[in-house]
Amino acid sequence: MSSVQGLAATLMAIFQTRLELLATEVEEEKQRLLAVLGWGAVAILMGTVASVFLAGFITVLFWDTHPLLVLGLLTLAFAAVCLWAVKRVQAIVASPEGMLAATLAELQDDHDALLAAAKGSSEPDQKG
Repeated sequence: MSSVQGLAATLMAIFQTRLELLATEVEEEKQRLLAVLGWGAVAILMGTVASVFLAGFITVLFWDTHPLLVLGLLTLAFAAVCLWAVKRVQAIVASPEGMLAATLAELQDDHDALLAAAKGSSEPDQKG
């Protein structure tokens, strides 16, 4: 009976450790997501303002010679950068690294260890 209690205590300790790891990873992911959203918003805002000022500056610079050509080229340049950014976002979202990777890896290690222990205890002792 004592071995069953010991096993239960060990399993409970493993579960508690994995749950703490899960909570830590969720907190880290939350902080990372908030930082990415905050700094991403600042980058988008400043990039937009800079782009508008740059487009205005270049258009005014070439106003007497080719204003429509400049506006068309700037529009194409901004569209190309937008397409590149969309492709980057798609690549990041499709990355194989998932959330809670460390927790899942630890749980898989626990599963493998328990299976190995179960197989080891079910094999008869061979003494020569």
